[in-house]
Amino acid sequence: MSHHLPDALRTELPTSMRALVLERPGTPLRLVRLPVPRPAAGQILLRIEACGVCRTDLHLVDGELPDPVLPMIPGHEIVGRVAEVGPGVQGVAPGLRMGVPWLGWTCGHCGFCTSQRENLCDDARFTGYQIHGGYAEYTVADARYCFALDDTLDAAEAAPLLCAGLIGYRALAMAGDAQRIGLYGFGAAAHIIAQVAAWQGREVHAFTRRGDAASQAFARQLGACWVGASDDRPPRPLHAALIFAPAGELVPAALRATGKGGTVVCAGIHMSDIPSFPYAILWGERRIVSVANLTRRDGDEFLALAPRVPVRTEVTRFGLEAANDALARLRRGALQGAAVLMP
Repeated sequence: MSHHLPDALRTELPTSMRALVLERPGTPLRLVRLPVPRPAAGQILLRIEACGVCRTDLHLVDGELPDPVLPMIPGHEIVGRVAEVGPGVQGVAPGLRMGVPWLGWTCGHCGFCTSQRENLCDDARFTGYQIHGGYAEYTVADARYCFALDDTLDAAEAAPLLCAGLIGYRALAMAGDAQRIGLYGFGAAAHIIAQVAAWQGREVHAFTRRGDAASQAFARQLGACWVGASDDRPPRPLHAALIFAPAGELVPAALRATGKGGTVVCAGIHMSDIPSFPYAILWGERRIVSVANLTRRDGDEFLALAPRVPVRTEVTRFGLEAANDALARLRRGALQGAAVLMP
């Protein structure tokens, strides 16, 4: 049964909304008023409760991601309530709380989509990059790519689960059954996945900027058994290293910290160039792999796992108008956990 609202009820929705728009990479986001979008077939309209600020948003704003659709409303860690349902959507009713992730649409018929690798679809579209995102009061999303969320969750605390959590979870899955895990870059994703790895009984080693005592104390609080600088060697060779910082020079550092047969996982959508390194630190059947986007299956699995841990996110809340400040603080590394916009 479709829950498309009749025209008589549409007047309950405002005609305009506040939104932050990226007009040109390298420039601040601009706060504007735009018409509230309406859901097309297969879409839902969400009244946004919270939207996480992700490093990918920073890469978009700083011009490090190719060919964005502009002007663009960034944001892809969206928690909201269904305000209107488009034609053809089944099983979704107004008032339901939903989460919107980075992956916003795929073709559904290519070789990747039909082999449970929709994250690699060449025609995929991404929230806040090719599809308007959550730095706004309302957004529309493809209902097939949204996740139902628990009503009891705090909206701000739930938002980082939708990318930092999901990408962290996919990166951890790439590590297989590795017991000694290194986390490079202790930001939003690492602070979530450290909790999951510790709950699973793995040894968590946290690598931060040298002298960053606050991040190192934070990592210990979340279950890290060892903390150090990114160029330090852990007490014993790692079985796997997960790199969340967008710094290519961490790849050789992680290889040196990882033992034979180990895996280095590059978890960011963007990374600076990896410098040349001696073959000796790769030899011994070490491997380097990357994580690209996420699948809906990742979302279903992680969102079922998170309350069992339970994952507790550390968030700093910002008003919508303070998005540029939140991005600047993320750029400086001046946040513990995640930043979240509250429309």
